[in-house]
Amino acid sequence: MGRVPMPALMIQGTGSNVGKSLLVAGLLRAARRRGLSVAPFKPQNMSNNAAVTADGGEIGRAQALQALAAGIPASVHMNPVLLKPETDTGAQVVVQGRCLTSTRAGDYAVLKQGLMAAVLDSFAAVSRLADLVIVEGAGSPAEVNLRANDIANMGFARAANVPVVLAGDIDRGGVIAQIVGTQAVLEADDAALVRGFLINKFRGDPALFDDGYRLIEARTGWRGFGVLPFFPDAARLPAEDALDLTPSGGAGGFRVACLALSRIANFDDLDPLKLEPGVSLRMILPGQAIPGDCDLVIIPGTKSTRGDLDFLRRQGWDVDIAAHVRRGGRLLGICGGYQMLGRTVADLGGIEGPAGETAGLGLLDVATAMTGDKRLTRTRAVHAATGTALEGYEIHIGRTEGPDRSRPFAHIDGTPEGAVSADGRIMGSYLHGIFAGDEFRRAFLAGLGVTPGVLSHGASVEAALDGLADHMERHLDVAGLLALAGA
Repeated sequence: MGRVPMPALMIQGTGSNVGKSLLVAGLLRAARRRGLSVAPFKPQNMSNNAAVTADGGEIGRAQALQALAAGIPASVHMNPVLLKPETDTGAQVVVQGRCLTSTRAGDYAVLKQGLMAAVLDSFAAVSRLADLVIVEGAGSPAEVNLRANDIANMGFARAANVPVVLAGDIDRGGVIAQIVGTQAVLEADDAALVRGFLINKFRGDPALFDDGYRLIEARTGWRGFGVLPFFPDAARLPAEDALDLTPSGGAGGFRVACLALSRIANFDDLDPLKLEPGVSLRMILPGQAIPGDCDLVIIPGTKSTRGDLDFLRRQGWDVDIAAHVRRGGRLLGICGGYQMLGRTVADLGGIEGPAGETAGLGLLDVATAMTGDKRLTRTRAVHAATGTALEGYEIHIGRTEGPDRSRPFAHIDGTPEGAVSADGRIMGSYLHGIFAGDEFRRAFLAGLGVTPGVLSHGASVEAALDGLADHMERHLDVAGLLALAGA
């Protein structure tokens, strides 16, 4: 094998949701605090939780958090291929920040044959930004049925000649089989790139796993880099996967209910509210009713507005929302949720799914028409109700127009954005990320009768990243990991 062209290390996992994203974020922060310039990279991601970069592209939200951990601006090259599921069998394909096409899962296997060049081009671009790149895999390299033309795990590691450390999740059980079994199914040349393993999410005394740890070392011949106990403050960091959405958070008196749509997107909008001391946030899962005592219902973003309108109705949430509004409750729709609040959502070109038109909830006098152009931009605005400045981002297709737009949610350079009902209780906006701004969040909550706390969301995230780095330094061989990367 040739020499790695620059210091780099890839964290792969024995499966999805084993904690790869946070491991990379913590390692980046630890390396940065040692004086290294660092950058994240993930060749391929599948997530509807996206971030908008400064150059107007989109990447997975996890890579934006990792860029924050590294102390550098997020770039489209940090996640060159982003798959955004639209249906159970199809996804939008975003390459270097821009939508390339929508494809069915079976057809993507053919499409990805031509994507390795873009992945390696982006890896080279990220490599020029830093002394060290920490790469995150996707899913598991043990899915050897997907090995042909792989760009996410061993296909990339082989092409870029990057050493790999395999992370196993002991919390889900069977971690010895996870790691030993992964080695057993890997091709010999792939297995040769794996230089070690680590155990994540241990609960209790790590010494109790000493025998298992030594067994893995003996069976695989791989070096162990440590056992990492469960990190509770991970809940203070944005989750990437909808599977990570917690049913509830906070214990305040102002009750917020958010609908867990089937294609929920950009759900980190909720994180700052969950941490507010005066707020309790509950995710309403499929099959559950919206509580009658909630004060605010949020319909979040979605990758499939018409599909999730049907999903919402199948849960009976339309009936619950109507009752909530009759009781005088407040309702906020964000992006796709805003589109749902209108009279109709028309997708005559079949951009998000089958062509057609779907009746909305009819709670705002607006209508949405899906268009082929996606709006990707960071935005500064002024909240119409409080006059407070806010910052957020837009990431949507579709144009929404109608009489209620005369009462905007916000103004962007004097132009109306969003819509609000005549009584002010039903609000819709295309702006994501607005609650991360402390001043706006406090003003918004105060306008709803909530006494806001003094939480600084940005400081809370930074403290959690520092805490994660400290946690990894205590329990893992961070110096060994960095040495393996060639840093």
